[in-house]
Amino acid sequence: MLTIAVFPNVDKENASAVLKRILDFCRDKEIRVLLPQDEALFFGYPEYGTTEIDTVPFDMGLSIGGDGTLLGVCRRLYKRNIPACGINIGTFGFLADIELSELENKLEKILQGKYKIAERLMISGFVRSGETERFLGHAINDVVITKGGVARMLQLGLSVGGCRVADYKADGVIVSTATGSTAYSLSAGGPIVNPKVQALLITPICPHTFNVRPMIIAEDDEVHVHIAAVHQDILLTFDGQESFRLLPGDEVIVRRASAPVRIVKFDDKNYYHTLKNKLWRNG
Repeated sequence: MLTIAVFPNVDKENASAVLKRILDFCRDKEIRVLLPQDEALFFGYPEYGTTEIDTVPFDMGLSIGGDGTLLGVCRRLYKRNIPACGINIGTFGFLADIELSELENKLEKILQGKYKIAERLMISGFVRSGETERFLGHAINDVVITKGGVARMLQLGLSVGGCRVADYKADGVIVSTATGSTAYSLSAGGPIVNPKVQALLITPICPHTFNVRPMIIAEDDEVHVHIAAVHQDILLTFDGQESFRLLPGDEVIVRRASAPVRIVKFDDKNYYHTLKNKLWRNG
């Protein structure tokens, strides 16, 4: 029997209807469905809920929401090596591979095993304060250092692979994977990179110089960013969802994680077709 854990975003208007469609589809099939306890109670399906969703075995995680929901589920399942699949009821849906119009069709493909698992680069973020280095989190899209509110610009010292490559003032810097190249990095002027390319991107945010440009570096290069500022309103974020306060003098270290994240994909999806539909459909 196939066991699927469903993670619906309670803030999405259509999540309840989508969850009902999933449960209706699975009801007479060899599929066991699990829900986190709080979400099960919220949507009125207590019989599917479990308080042990982070430890109980299952074969796949299904997210209901946008790419942000899927990113959160991926990080949640990462250490357990469980693949995640996204049902898109968000805006863009670059990562979430199932659209509402094809929900039952794709669920049937999952039941029949007609899908593939794409392994995407995961990055890890650390902060070094003096002689102390602390692990803070993982990201699939990006690790971002930025000033908060109306605080003054940051003085950033960028080192890659042990070489100091730049010192500049900016609102911040983005270290992203190729998967995250269509997220914040793109808005900051970074390039679009096919997620099959195993690379990291370094994209400055509003640099106060014409000499600093986005960089594409090797996936194994370790990135160090030393932060100088006269204020303490400095933030470090992971996929735009988890944030930490930094202090002047801190050094952020970003390196490739020990293993990739696993995302369910289908053969009828083409990356460039998705780009065309999501980014350039009005062009």
